[in-house]
Amino acid sequence: MIRRENRLRREYIFRKSLEEKQKSLEEKREKIRDALENNTKIDYNLRKDAIELAKGSDWGGQQYEVDSEYRWAGAQDPKIVITTSRDPSSRLKMFSKEMKLIFPNAQRINRGHYDVKQVVQACKAQDSTDLIILTETRGNPDGMIVCHLPFGPTAFFTMANVVMRHDIPNCGTMSEQYPHLIFDNLNSKLGQRFTTILKHLFPVPKPDSKRIMTFSNVDDFVSFRHHTYKTETDGEIELNEVGPRFELKPYQIKLGTLENLAAAEDEWVLRTYTNTARKRTFLSIARNDDDEE
Repeated sequence: MIRRENRLRREYIFRKSLEEKQKSLEEKREKIRDALENNTKIDYNLRKDAIELAKGSDWGGQQYEVDSEYRWAGAQDPKIVITTSRDPSSRLKMFSKEMKLIFPNAQRINRGHYDVKQVVQACKAQDSTDLIILTETRGNPDGMIVCHLPFGPTAFFTMANVVMRHDIPNCGTMSEQYPHLIFDNLNSKLGQRFTTILKHLFPVPKPDSKRIMTFSNVDDFVSFRHHTYKTETDGEIELNEVGPRFELKPYQIKLGTLENLAAAEDEWVLRTYTNTARKRTFLSIARNDDDEE
C-alpha cells in the first residue's frame, strides 16, 4: 500500500512538472489564434514556429490548471468525510452534524485520539475524495480545512458569524436533494480557484432540485446561505432558509495533503504585508480593473 501510494505520488509530481511547459505552449497558440482571427501581425518571436504551432490535432483546448485532480470531477459523486479537531465541544459536534447534512454523500466521524496522518490514510483507504476538518476557539466554530484526496490541494478558511439551524427563525426542514450552487463575485483567477475547490464538494444536481446553496463574496468574505424554494400558484417563488449560515475567509492554499504539509508548496497565502493602504480584493476583480492585481 505504501509503495503504491509513493508511486502514484511520483507520477502525479511528474505530470505537474509538465504543466508549465504546456501552459507556455498554449499561451503561444492563443496569441497566434488571436492574430489570425483579428487579421493582425503575428508576434516576431512566434513567426518562426507559427506554422508548427498551428499544426496537429492537439491545437487548442489544452488543460494546464495548477491542480489536475479536478479534471475528472463529475464522473462520479464525491465522497466526503467530515471530522473535527480533537476534544470538540458540544457546539462543534452539533455544527459538524449540520455540515454533514449540507454535503450529500458525506459521513461524519469522531476524531478520537487519531492524528491527522491516520485520518488521511483512513480516508484514502475508503476512496474518499475530500476531507473536511472543522476547528473551534472556546466553543465557537472558527475554521474549516478542505483537503482534496489523494494529492491535494488543501484550502484553509477562517469561519465567522456562525448561525446554526436551531438559531434561525422559521427554519424549514433539511432537504436531501443535490443542491444547485450559486457563486457570486468570485471572478478573479484566485476566486475561480476557490470556486473549483468548493463546487466539487457537491455532486451534479438534478434539474428539478429545489435546493440552493449560495457562496457570495463581499470584500473577500464569502457568505454561505442555504435555501429551499417552492413555486406558488400565482407563479411567485418563495425562498425558505434552512441553515446553517456562516462567513468564510480563505487565507491559504497548499499543493499537498494534510499529512505532508511541511513538504507541500504554497500556491497562495494571505500575508499581512499585502494589506496596503490601497484596498485590495483577491477573490474578485473590480469592474474598472483589467487585472486582478
